[in-house]
Amino acid sequence: MEHILGIDIGGSGIKGTTVDVHEGKLTAERLRIPTPQPSTPQAVAQVIKQIRDSFGYHGLIGCGYPGVVREGKTIHLINDADAAGIAEMNFGAGKDQHGVVIIITVGTGIGIAMFSNGVLVPNLEIGHLEIRNEDSEKRCSDAVRKREDLTWKQWSKRFNEYISYLEKYFWPDLFILGGGICKNYDKFGKYIKSKTPVVRAQLGNEAGIIGAALAVYNREI
Repeated sequence: MEHILGIDIGGSGIKGTTVDVHEGKLTAERLRIPTPQPSTPQAVAQVIKQIRDSFGYHGLIGCGYPGVVREGKTIHLINDADAAGIAEMNFGAGKDQHGVVIIITVGTGIGIAMFSNGVLVPNLEIGHLEIRNEDSEKRCSDAVRKREDLTWKQWSKRFNEYISYLEKYFWPDLFILGGGICKNYDKFGKYIKSKTPVVRAQLGNEAGIIGAALAVYNREI
């Protein structure tokens, strides 16, 4: 049994625990610590150290980070949406799926991970796709829905427009919808309209942690 510490850095919280990378399961309860403000590299690193120390862990650490990552070192970094996508493709809704699969994580922002026949296209930051002269993340993230007090039907209309652009540019075979917003999937799922099949992510808020741990494990073997 191989246990790796996975960390998921989010806009409001930093979460982590150890992961069985062969089963894709958490081996202990997640620890969540509010993201420091301002979230400087030094402040975030201190939180990661606090999580590591709380588990008495010594070894590789996989960390999902909300941004582009190139050649992460020491603590091995991966884009947070890519981490969630890796988890879903290996253990969740994308397992055994072929063709082009796009995982969309909707929370404080919008993250995208795209796979072609199981191979990740890294750092695909098209959550910032411009629609109506505005960053998509500023139109249809869950944070925007809450801030503008949108109904689920109003939010879904914006989100449907967003995924129509993804269809136009990438011709996906499947959308997997994840992130914090999926806690309310039963409230908005009926409003989602897409030519491409849309399924709910299966791993919930654990996906980022599992994917980060799996990514660093696969990188080292």
